[in-house]
Amino acid sequence: MSDIAGAFPVLPTIFDSSGAIDEAGFRAVAQWVIDCGADGVVFPGLASEYDHLTLDERLHLIALVGELTRGRVAFVAGCGGHNDEESATLIAGAGEAGAAAAMVVTPRRAGRDPDALAGFYRMLGEAAPVPIMLQNAPSPMGLGLLPDEVATIVAAAPPIRYVKEENAPGGQRISALRAAAGDRLAGIFGGAGGRFITDELARGADGTMPAAEISDLHVLLVTAHRAGDWARVRLLFERSLPLLNMQAVFRWRLTKEVLRRRGLIASTFVRAPGPALDAFDLKELGELLDGLDDLIAAAPSKRAAKAL
Repeated sequence: MSDIAGAFPVLPTIFDSSGAIDEAGFRAVAQWVIDCGADGVVFPGLASEYDHLTLDERLHLIALVGELTRGRVAFVAGCGGHNDEESATLIAGAGEAGAAAAMVVTPRRAGRDPDALAGFYRMLGEAAPVPIMLQNAPSPMGLGLLPDEVATIVAAAPPIRYVKEENAPGGQRISALRAAAGDRLAGIFGGAGGRFITDELARGADGTMPAAEISDLHVLLVTAHRAGDWARVRLLFERSLPLLNMQAVFRWRLTKEVLRRRGLIASTFVRAPGPALDAFDLKELGELLDGLDDLIAAAPSKRAAKAL
């Protein structure tokens, strides 16, 4: 079993209504995820609007997450940069923050050249002694490499100890990668927002890295998986799927609206482009959350209403 395994929610970047980083809100969400019983946290990832953060913002928040998680849970730091120098700077910051691993998306600037990609990851391994997690994201974020391509890069780049597979069909790719890479990898994680988590876990994924808005439910699901209670795993997955499907459309905006309703943040400001929730969507979201009332903690306002 991997030494980094289980439920690793990706922390969103919290902004105030002006678009500046809301450090208090960010701390509140990170603390809540830890209190939910998550095995670890990821920051920054695609669910963190990482490509809309400056290098200084990323380094500052990576250091902050290191402080919040040290001695408590594992921390996987996102270290994909716009160029090699930026990636090296980020992985050095991850090392200083005590990250257990550095997640680095396959850089599009390298193309699908396995030698160039392996060289890139070896360079990062020299920048800081932090195990690397290759994030195989689909285009346009990443390269969408095939399992045999990933295995070739892993074999040529010893610093890579983990892979996060985000391409469909994720379960098949995890099976193929585990067979091709063997013990060269310490662990394989599923991604894609947790929408295929049952298939991924059934095929031997070591964990999952979903968005953070229902971290408590994902912890319950992973706990059931570890206990061998597959019926409960499927039940929890089926209960969460309508919300996850909606999250796939509205992404960060839905995550932050749920966190706001759960009493964790004040502003749902998003820097990244994308569709906004309209009045009908907000009503639908409320109904979906009501349907999960027995599985997730209610927001303070809802708890107060129920007490009346």
